[in-house]
Amino acid sequence: MASAQPVLRTESVVLPPPPLDLPRRSALFLDLDGTLAPIMPRPDDVGPDPRRARLIQRLHQAFDNRVAVVSGRDLPNLDYILGGGVKAIGAVHGLMRRAADGQVVSREPHAGLADARRILVELAHCERGLLFEDKGLSVALHYRNAPACADAVIEAGERLSQATGLVLQLGDMVVELRTPGADKGAAVTAFLREAPFLGATPVFVGDDLTDEDGFLAAARLGGFGVLVGEPRPTAARYRLDDTHAVARWLEGLTAPAELGIPA
Repeated sequence: MASAQPVLRTESVVLPPPPLDLPRRSALFLDLDGTLAPIMPRPDDVGPDPRRARLIQRLHQAFDNRVAVVSGRDLPNLDYILGGGVKAIGAVHGLMRRAADGQVVSREPHAGLADARRILVELAHCERGLLFEDKGLSVALHYRNAPACADAVIEAGERLSQATGLVLQLGDMVVELRTPGADKGAAVTAFLREAPFLGATPVFVGDDLTDEDGFLAAARLGGFGVLVGEPRPTAARYRLDDTHAVARWLEGLTAPAELGIPA
């Protein structure tokens, strides 16, 4: 495992696509929205998909179950979208984590969530297009359908974070206030201490700023990150254009010859 601390690139660079010849004992850590599923106008627009379910099943077989989904969504929502096909899940950016053996570890909700919830709900009612989301351990306000409200929503998030002690999480057209604690990188680190991930080379695939913690953890632990989407400053080593490119690459990884596994 590499010991050097990875550095976040401060400028966008041209990154190559990830290879198909991964180390034999690799582990996949996959974001959902913008990675396994396309970004939709509303979070509830993303649902189960038979093709994605079949792909995840093949990945579990190819990687000896060393596959986890690490997402900002809550655990019940992830189980619904993934059809129960993934045991190892880091939910709400790692604040809740279910190990491959089914054991769930979660932070307690922060007391400041009540005030943040009330204020964000009021803001959502003030402007058509703003969408409030409650994840239990965090609350979020999406402005994808009201982009002109971006500055006001971000400012509200900053004020609430200072007033409540909640962590401000800026994402793709969303402001989130979450309970302090683990992030996606911490979730990856925790999984790698447990079977079946123990001793594996981590590969983290994600599109959002919240995935940078996963990229950094993967690099620190001897693996790498794969950025999905347009080039931007990142700690990832490779890049894929979109969810379609992710699906094609993952499908390639399920081919036994590419992994060096006898057919």
